[in-house]
Amino acid sequence: MAQPAATLTSLLRASTIQDDDEILKAANLAIKSSKNDINAQHTRVTALLKLDRFDDALRAIAEGGDVLAQECVFEKSYALYKQGQLQDADQTLKTASAPSDSSRAFRHLAAQVAYRAENFPDAADIYRHLSQAPGGVPGEENDLKINLLAARAQMEWKGLGNILDENEKQPSRDHLEAFETAYNAACTCIAKHDHTRASIFLKRARDLCEASEDLSADEKKTELLPIMVQHAYVLSKLGKEEEAVTLHRSIVTSDISEAPTRVVAHNNDVAIGISGRNPYLTQRILESATTLSDSDRLFEHQASIIRRNRYAIDLEAQKFEGVEFSTSKLIVASPSPSASVEIAGLGVIGAAAHARMQTGPAALKKILSLLERRPTDVGLLLTIIQLYVQMKNPGQALSLLDAFLKRLEAASTPGYEDVRFAPGLVAVVVSLYQLQGRQNSIRAELARASRHWRGKPGESAASLLREAGVELLRSSNTEGIASAGETFKDLVAKSDKDAVAVAGLVAAFANNDYTKVEPYLQNLTPAEKLLAGINVQGLIDAGVVSIPSPAFASKKRPADGEAEKSRKRRRKKRLPKNYEESKQPDPERWLPLRDRSTYRPKGKKGKKRAQEITQGGVVREEETLELVGGAGAVKVEKAPGVQGGKKKKKGKK
Repeated sequence: MAQPAATLTSLLRASTIQDDDEILKAANLAIKSSKNDINAQHTRVTALLKLDRFDDALRAIAEGGDVLAQECVFEKSYALYKQGQLQDADQTLKTASAPSDSSRAFRHLAAQVAYRAENFPDAADIYRHLSQAPGGVPGEENDLKINLLAARAQMEWKGLGNILDENEKQPSRDHLEAFETAYNAACTCIAKHDHTRASIFLKRARDLCEASEDLSADEKKTELLPIMVQHAYVLSKLGKEEEAVTLHRSIVTSDISEAPTRVVAHNNDVAIGISGRNPYLTQRILESATTLSDSDRLFEHQASIIRRNRYAIDLEAQKFEGVEFSTSKLIVASPSPSASVEIAGLGVIGAAAHARMQTGPAALKKILSLLERRPTDVGLLLTIIQLYVQMKNPGQALSLLDAFLKRLEAASTPGYEDVRFAPGLVAVVVSLYQLQGRQNSIRAELARASRHWRGKPGESAASLLREAGVELLRSSNTEGIASAGETFKDLVAKSDKDAVAVAGLVAAFANNDYTKVEPYLQNLTPAEKLLAGINVQGLIDAGVVSIPSPAFASKKRPADGEAEKSRKRRRKKRLPKNYEESKQPDPERWLPLRDRSTYRPKGKKGKKRAQEITQGGVVREEETLELVGGAGAVKVEKAPGVQGGKKKKKGKK
């Protein structure tokens, strides 16, 4: 009878890739005959992996003992990776011996594990080294280019695009040669909110996929569906709702092979054109989405968006208590305080649920009591600040934020300072200072933030350091300019290709320490080239336009006894009914009717009264008569037109 090992070897020689079941049967027979046959056990593990029986493969490795585990490090790591146990897969890869861990297969698997674990910088480094190292197999170069571009796109999604080189940030024309690279380049543009370019790349990817001769009809359909899902999303972001709805209706969600893409497509189908839809019906449709297993997980930025969408639908359906309980549970379970965008977003949603979707003073009254119970909730704090600003009360918002920041400064817990000087919170402080015109306070805040982030590894706060340096350069004192110089010096040390940092370094030290700026002068654009074509004298004559800071109405009550100034109401001009613009108005129109030169009284009494009026009439003269016996004197009027008439008779004494 032939030996089991010889039988297994003969079977393997005669088998093809479609014979995995037969190989497994032969390996099991060999193991029954000899349980210590490492070759047969290794063959069984490989066959189980090819049959996608990852649980059975892990069980077979565990049954084989330490010798088989050491022999099957790659296979065990791959099975753990496919099961979604990424941390265990990474730890298993680190146990490989020296010759094996440097092989291309191990490095490919390590890159895949890092990519799925969302450790995108490590994945990009591995792919970059693989593409530069010799010994690749035919077709591997194109796969490396696709995977490297995908890792860069994920870095942009995660906010780590600043650590990429300048030539790696922007898609190039080389990415238009294959539909895979065009699709990944479109994802990079989406992460950078450049949806116009993303639409162009997605259209190119779709055309290349449809025209490909290497794919069958079913393979084209499988590749086209994710491209169409992404393109519909981009069209909706561009405001082309009708085109997005039409494209999404042409997608059959059940035909999408990958479960994560199917979930994303289902979410987008619900979200596009949701305005005016019944929220209860929308909620039921959204809950009918595919449930993902551990091996088919969404990336964190995808899961975060879908989670927020579900919370938004729940708020529309007035499920306030459920939303508040769920968000509070997630916030309490996370480290606090946290500058994470996801945790801050949960705080905002929880505040909306607690206020029952109210706004203004009514919402503020309810949320302030919630802040007392969760004083380190950044999202809740930002919601209250936003409400104060909407109510035109930035002073109260700034007082609340100052109290929060002082609590963080007083705490000795590690990590609190990073939250205190988080770029987002510093930007809020600077914005509130700008509303009040407090320029010196802005520079003081930016100087403190710059001192905190200078010298720290990584470039997560590079944008904050850049803006802080530019603002501190405008300071009139030497301390501010020196702080700006140290800030730009730190940025240049991390990346000497940062043009803003190099220019700021030169501007800060040009007058004080020329030796520090001399090596960088040749990298700057000459001033003559920058000023070419600019009419300097015209700009000087035109002057500088300054934007006035918005003035907020005072909320102070008037003091006792202080009269409120009444606003004068401007009356609308009224014109006569028969007014003619070309006709000269009567200059005597303001005089009473009887005082006008055109006045003509009617009747005898009217004529007599006209003579008695002062203006234009006869002035009556008066004379004084002495009474007899010294009894006094009386004034009497003279008769008109009579010179010295008869005296009146004296009265009897």
